[in-house]
Amino acid sequence: MDKKPSGILLLESRIILLLNKLKENHLNVITLQDRNDLLETQNKELKNQLQFLNEENKSLKIANNLLGSNEGKPQVKAKINSLIKEVDYCISQLSEMSEHE
Repeated sequence: MDKKPSGILLLESRIILLLNKLKENHLNVITLQDRNDLLETQNKELKNQLQFLNEENKSLKIANNLLGSNEGKPQVKAKINSLIKEVDYCISQLSEMSEHE
């Protein structure tokens, strides 16, 4: 029988252990990458939901103020002024269009 020196056997066993560890680490990296992708997707969804809720909250505050609440009157005034400017702009555009006809 062919007997290998103990140093080579020890080296072979260490190489096998290292290869097994490398395989485990590779599987862990793949698992962690998948988890990271999932968490990034969830994070984007939560950010979108937060933005939607913030906008809805702002609208509800304005509606509440229009119904007589004293909280946030400057916001309501600013929104009304913005809407008035928008209407004025539309009227001026319509006036210009009717003058050109």
